[in-house]
Amino acid sequence: MFSKIRSARRLQSEIGGKIVFFLHDSDHDHRETCSKLTNRHSGQIELINFEVSNKIQKLYSPLYFKTIKPDWKEKTRRCLPNLVAPALVDLFDSVETDNVTEFCIEMYRGMGLLEGVELIRSSDKTLRNQAIDIEDYFADLPFEGETVRARARDGGYFLFKGGNSWTEVETQDVKKHQINPTRDSRLAWMQSVIHCTHYVAGEGEIEYLNKADAPEIEYVKRDFIERSGEAYAQIDHDW
Repeated sequence: MFSKIRSARRLQSEIGGKIVFFLHDSDHDHRETCSKLTNRHSGQIELINFEVSNKIQKLYSPLYFKTIKPDWKEKTRRCLPNLVAPALVDLFDSVETDNVTEFCIEMYRGMGLLEGVELIRSSDKTLRNQAIDIEDYFADLPFEGETVRARARDGGYFLFKGGNSWTEVETQDVKKHQINPTRDSRLAWMQSVIHCTHYVAGEGEIEYLNKADAPEIEYVKRDFIERSGEAYAQIDHDW
């Protein structure tokens, strides 16, 4: 993410325009919020991820519906001094929300990453209502007291259990504001609302994007960054 934002800032300095950060917080993959950090003493890589309220949320709820377990912050706080500078520990302490998406956004804001950047979230109902209709999609639906992201397939809505196993989510009617894209339909869906001229993509992302869905965009591979597999953990930036 840091490399993308830095690349976008470089691009902006060259051609002008504004930077839009499209935050796909409709995604439900718990692994997407896992952060790799280097232990400042041992030099070993350590993994940090949110602990969410229950198994349904962890497996199936979209990011913006995942809530953080009450004791996660205290447990994580005890580890942080070995991993990041004191200023980032203080910033972590200052974030008060129990919502995963909001927690991430508050950290990004505190780190200065979103200064001068317009934030647009895929969970936004207005955006969803304005987007084009898509055939390949998920829907956010109620399920056992939670909101889950169910895949539309075979005329129904399903949660993937692994292998060929799926659980159907019963629903009567799905509104457009509940619909959000898959990996393959996301680009066209996003572009139908944002209408960007340039798209800064990650190394893997730029390979799978179907550029024919939005041929008007100029695709820019993010700038190289050292240790790109690790989380960015600085509060001062060189842009």
